[in-house]
Parts: sequence; structure tokens; C-alpha cells
Amino acid sequence: MNRTSTPRILVAGIGNIFFGDDAFGCEVARQLSNREVPENVKVVDFGIRSFDLAYALLDGYDLNVLVDATQRGGDPGTLYTLELEVDGDSETSETAWEAHGLNLMKVLGLVKAMGGKPNRILMVGCEPAALGSEEEVLMGLSDPVQAAVRDAVGLVESLVADFLDPIISIGKIQTTPQQ
Repeated sequence: MNRTSTPRILVAGIGNIFFGDDAFGCEVARQLSNREVPENVKVVDFGIRSFDLAYALLDGYDLNVLVDATQRGGDPGTLYTLELEVDGDSETSETAWEAHGLNLMKVLGLVKAMGGKPNRILMVGCEPAALGSEEEVLMGLSDPVQAAVRDAVGLVESLVADFLDPIISIGKIQTTPQQ
């Protein structure tokens, strides 16, 4: 990060509003967009727009905070903070793209295939209770995931504040490496 200028931060909500708890990232982005955020922070609900997210990750943000439903085996509504990296394991083939979903690892693979290496990427994930599918439209968040939205908004705000002023936040936020 260039310390002579104000760092640019992207907060990206990810998910499909027709697939139940998959809409978690969209709801967090919606709530954040109704709050006052620093001028250098851009909050976007990408939904399932894979290519738009890939191009945004190529845009040189100093910090990218991705918000999405994340199955990791915890109780529904559990929040996770993960640090992601663009690596060689991401999928980039044409058959990897889905019309009604966004697979983050495939997006990161596309970014890498386009020659990109985004700066720091953090994910705020929430353990889903109910995910719909192309066969089953499921509108609305489950109760535990809806209850986690407010905490996720606070967590994203905290991550942004900590990045902007790291001296104050040393040791305050712990991240879990992606497995």
C-alpha cells in the first residue's frame, strides 16, 4: 500500500437472492450502503456477477473485503474472517462459469488468468442454514443468518477501520487462513 495516499478499499457483497442464505453478502452490502462509510471505501452488491467482481479485483484496491455465505461446518450464523490469496489452484475453464451463481475460487482463477494479483483479500463469511438451488427457489435469509447480518456489518466496519489505522488495531483482529 502506498502510504502517501489514502488507501482504496472495496467491500463486495456476493450471493444469489433466490437461494436463501446465499443472499447473506448481498444483505450485508445493502445495509453497509445505507451507512456512512469513508470516501475511499466502495461498497458494491455484486450478487452473482462474476466478471464484474473479477474486474473490480483487478482495479488495484489496497484491501478487498468479500462478504459471502461460507460453508465451513459451524453452526448456522457463525461468522468467519478468512484471508484469501490468488493461487494456482483456482479454476478458469469456460465450463467453470455458472449462469445463476458466483464461485469465488473461479473468480480468483479468472483474475489470475488475466494477469492480476489483487492486494490483500479478506472474506467475511457466514455459515448458512438453508441454501436454495436452481430447482428450489428459496427467498429470504434464515433466522440465524439474518441475526448475524448486524454483527457482520460491524465486523466489516472494524476490518476497514483497522486497515486504515493499523497502529490502533494491532492484535485486535485475527484472521483464519483459508484451508
